[in-house]
Amino acid sequence: MKETDAVRSLAALAQALRLRLFRALVVAGPEGLTPGALAEHLEVAGNTLSFHLKELAHAGLVTQERQGRNLIYRASFTTMEALLGYLTENCCEGAACSITDAAADCRC
Repeated sequence: MKETDAVRSLAALAQALRLRLFRALVVAGPEGLTPGALAEHLEVAGNTLSFHLKELAHAGLVTQERQGRNLIYRASFTTMEALLGYLTENCCEGAACSITDAAADCRC
């Protein structure tokens, strides 16, 4: 991941509702969620939800797929893992680290 991509991703997540949206999609896993389910779960208006989903998609953190009449939003686990890798790339300056590998714990 390039520095500009990391900045874009972090900027997108640096807003409370977008962070909640992304986390809800991470919890949903590969099945994703419809905008209606997200709006209901997060108790947010549709137009507000749409704006924030667009920002997350622009940062590459969320993907969108049309299934019939429904849109399905999913967290981009590839981008999430790349961001985590970028943030921890030089962790402990190469020494043994006590931090657990979050990607290894993920069941996705």
